[in-house]
Amino acid sequence: MQYTQRPVVVSFSGHDPSGGAGIQADIETIISHTCHAASIITCLTEQNTKNVADCIPQKPQHIIQQAKRLLDDMPVHAFKIGLIGSADVAQAIYDVVRHYPLVPIILDPILAAGGGTNLANEELLTALRDWLIPLTTVLTPNCQEARRLTGLDDIEACGLRLLEYGCEYVLITGADESTASVENRLFSFNNQENYTWARLPANYHGSGCTLAASLAALFALGVEPLQALNDAQEYTWHSLQTAYRTGAGQLNPNRLFWRNE
Repeated sequence: MQYTQRPVVVSFSGHDPSGGAGIQADIETIISHTCHAASIITCLTEQNTKNVADCIPQKPQHIIQQAKRLLDDMPVHAFKIGLIGSADVAQAIYDVVRHYPLVPIILDPILAAGGGTNLANEELLTALRDWLIPLTTVLTPNCQEARRLTGLDDIEACGLRLLEYGCEYVLITGADESTASVENRLFSFNNQENYTWARLPANYHGSGCTLAASLAALFALGVEPLQALNDAQEYTWHSLQTAYRTGAGQLNPNRLFWRNE
């Protein structure tokens, strides 16, 4: 008997007890694209829909051991990297993914929580620039994250500098800017493109996780990069448009919106 196989996306990210972001967001998104989600938790967090109170990185050797055991058993078609928590964890992830140079890596450089808590010190910023961004296929910072990673203010200058760090594509999202519409900007060495999306009225918990996980799944499925970049934004926008409330803070993206269509 032959069994159906699905592309495997391995997600390195944190555990969000509220279920809005992190590993759970990644799993919901990945299965929505008919891929298989495998997960390695980088950090435990104390958080709710309002903010992150504490972030507890896991031991790097445990992350490496989990990844090795997992990847010895199943093929990986894409890596998605979210909340990292420390430079030591960043190096552990690097020590795993560097052995898979042909596998796409989608990196969401989570530097702060939606409620404002800082989640990255200077040591982690350096680790991102030196170890992980050079291996990255698509980097998905928001505008503030792009500015922190580069030390620059102008978004075009940020995008070009991030490309110089070694990634193939940079998609800088603009939901955190005070513009009438959301302006996302794509940078690659031979292309720049702007995407405009209607600004939705609320704040959302895990929107960056949703975008990056959608990209990872689409790359795992073999979708051409520019098409994947457009489709992932569209999927994310619809998830936010149909969001629902669970707590007193940010809304939860409805990543399973397609079940109601």
